[in-house]
Amino acid sequence: MDLRLIEDALFDRHRAPGDHPERPERLQAVRRELTGRALGGASDWMAPRMAIDDELRRVHSGSYLAELEHTVRDRSGWLDADTYFNESTWEVAMLAAGAVCDAALGVLAGDSRTAAALVRPPGHHAEADRAMGFCMLNNVAIAAAAARAAGAERVAVVDWDVHHGNGTQHIFEADPTVLFVSLHQHPFYPGTGAPTEIGRDEGEGATINVGLPAGCGDADYLFAMDRVVVPALDAYRPDLILVSAGFDAAAADPLASMMVSADGFRAMAARLRSAADRSCEGRLCAALEGGYDLGALAAGARAALEVLASPKAPESEDLGPPSQLAERAVFATLQAHRDARNRWANAGIS
Repeated sequence: MDLRLIEDALFDRHRAPGDHPERPERLQAVRRELTGRALGGASDWMAPRMAIDDELRRVHSGSYLAELEHTVRDRSGWLDADTYFNESTWEVAMLAAGAVCDAALGVLAGDSRTAAALVRPPGHHAEADRAMGFCMLNNVAIAAAAARAAGAERVAVVDWDVHHGNGTQHIFEADPTVLFVSLHQHPFYPGTGAPTEIGRDEGEGATINVGLPAGCGDADYLFAMDRVVVPALDAYRPDLILVSAGFDAAAADPLASMMVSADGFRAMAARLRSAADRSCEGRLCAALEGGYDLGALAAGARAALEVLASPKAPESEDLGPPSQLAERAVFATLQAHRDARNRWANAGIS
């Protein structure tokens, strides 16, 4: 089997009062897009399960988890100006974390070659001890730590959400066994993700940030993939690649200013699929993060999932030359890693 999908209508129970961009209609739009459409070798849909305490504590502090459960469970309110909760949120957040863990662990065990967890709330902004940016539990970080505990020597996280994954970066920035690579709009929320943020201590060089200026599109993202992301993955040779797959870099997204199309997301997924084939026998797992225009989210998710479901990686597409601004952003990343302890970002430079 090529692709396992983990998804459930239970995720719809997490809902804010009023009009909030992180809403149940997001997953409903993806479901409609996928209904009745064949996804290549996809033959397995799996229900999520709740993450267990040991999985959460590998990433989040015990005091934060206790405070979060006490505040959120069976209640409604706001953790900050962006991050709401209702009576179902604690259960739904635990299901999201458990779903991404199962996606990663299933791929690692050989149950499927690839997997995707279509979950909400998203997770990559959640810090070890703080909720923010719609996120309470860092789903991908929890899954990466679970994969390490299950025997993966090295895990790579590629985050293409338009917002920098500050939480994932900070959780692993001193850990050389988890490579974190982010493509994001910069400067932008949450204010992190400069190219000079390269990790620290033993993890120096295992954090790679490509901060792209507003207005970048398909060719710019693919240039960053080809010059930084893919060479780093090829050199790092992880046992598993996890993708924080946000679709808010789409041109229509109301919360950002990028110009990526569904074809762009398909091409990025194809490059990661090929990298996974080379480094880790195709083990590739995606987890939904952002994406707030329903049509663009659904089209982008479908495009990426078609790649994951394909029996083999599609050929890489050339979607045109990059802009000078994107070239400068990529060069800034390469320069920042020139003298790093681990030079994964410069792996493609002779």
